[in-house]
Amino acid sequence: MNKRATIWAGIALILVVGTVCKKTGTTPSDTAKDDPSFGGDIQAVFSASCAVSSCHNAAASGGLNLSSGQAYNNLVNAPSSGEPTKIRVIPNDATGSYIVVKLEGRQIVGSRMPLGGSLSGTSIQNIKNWINKGAKNN
Repeated sequence: MNKRATIWAGIALILVVGTVCKKTGTTPSDTAKDDPSFGGDIQAVFSASCAVSSCHNAAASGGLNLSSGQAYNNLVNAPSSGEPTKIRVIPNDATGSYIVVKLEGRQIVGSRMPLGGSLSGTSIQNIKNWINKGAKNN
C-alpha cells in the first residue's frame, strides 16, 4: 500500500470510529432492560424519535418538550394537553400512563406517537419498565 492510500485508509478509519462513538451515546438500546435509567435509556428514545424538528422539541406545540433536560418534568405526574384528565407518566403504573397509551396507539384523542411511525417494541418495553420501576429521574 502506498503512502497516500495509507493516509486515506487512516482518515476513513477515524471517521468510522468517530461516527460509531457518537451514535453509541444517543441511540436507544436494542435490548429490553428490567430497570432502565431515564438519562441513559429513556431520554435516548425521546431524543432519537420524539424531540425532533416540528415535534416535541423546544418549539413544541402543546407544551410537551421532550428535549434533554426538559423531558422528565414535562412527563412525570404532568397532565396531557390533549386530554387534561390523563397523566402522561404515573410512576409505578405504565398501563395507566397516557404516554404508553399514545405509544401503543390506544388513544381516543389525537394520533399514535411518534407521528407517522412507531417505536420498536424494545423501546416501548423500556419505557414501560422505567415507569413501573417508579419513573426515577436517574
